Amino acid sequence: MLYVDDMLLVLKKKSDIQKLKGLLGTKFEMKDLGVVKKILGKEIYKVRRQKKFFLSHKGYIHNILSRFDMLPIDTPSASNAHMSIAFTPKSSEEKEYMAHVPYASEVRSLMYIMVCSRPDLAHTISVVSRFMGDPGKEH
Repeated sequence: MLYVDDMLLVLKKKSDIQKLKGLLGTKFEMKDLGVVKKILGKEIYKVRRQKKFFLSHKGYIHNILSRFDMLPIDTPSASNAHMSIAFTPKSSEEKEYMAHVPYASEVRSLMYIMVCSRPDLAHTISVVSRFMGDPGKEH
């Protein structure tokens, strides 16, 4: 797995990892950062007896929701929530207020979560992304 200039090695034997790192080290300048705990915003959990790895976005999701003042949240969307173009800002005060709301950034952050680990958010993200061009407070 390769991501920009970071590499994650996963092999069955530690000796194979050492051998591969040695080979790569002859061709590239490298720094060993040790055992991985997190990659691309996801925490990595190992269950050794099952020989499995699990990825979690829990910390990333909490950080995003905190950063955009969206906590607490119980469900992806309220069952009675109806989004409409009628909620777009009309007055200059509403437009000025919404100019300071990072709506598109919020939606993009949630899209990343949806694509990587939370497909249950797909419908909600689809609905709110329709209003990225001119969101209102209700959106």
